[in-house]
Amino acid sequence: MNTRGLRSQPKDSVPVTGMGQQVGAYGVQDTLRSGFSSVKNELLPSHALELSEKNFQLNQDKMNFSNLRNIQGLHAPLKLQMEYRAARQIQRLPFLQSSHLALDTLKGNDESISFEDILNDPSQSEMVGEPHIMMEYKLGLM
Repeated sequence: MNTRGLRSQPKDSVPVTGMGQQVGAYGVQDTLRSGFSSVKNELLPSHALELSEKNFQLNQDKMNFSNLRNIQGLHAPLKLQMEYRAARQIQRLPFLQSSHLALDTLKGNDESISFEDILNDPSQSEMVGEPHIMMEYKLGLM
């Protein structure tokens, strides 16, 4: 882990894990699947609010589930989480962009226009790959 700038982090900050390089079969970074490595990706959050902003939606969901549990009981957040999980599993093939319309409808995001709706056009996406290789990777054949 990079310890540069660690003294400037607050005590309650959590280091971000899982952002490391994806290593291929021969012990070399798999650039085709994980992209080019960058020092910026390996650094800790530079501002105290950066981690909070990254986890905003997760914290909002936890708060809503807690309120729902207090008002309606344990069954309501469990049912809603089950519906979210089922809606999240509905996807297109790995090489096609999925809109997750059912999940947006369940969360109420279908009625608002946000930053991602305008600047996240799938036709301008850089994630284009060989469909056969991507399917073999997803199915574990590679």
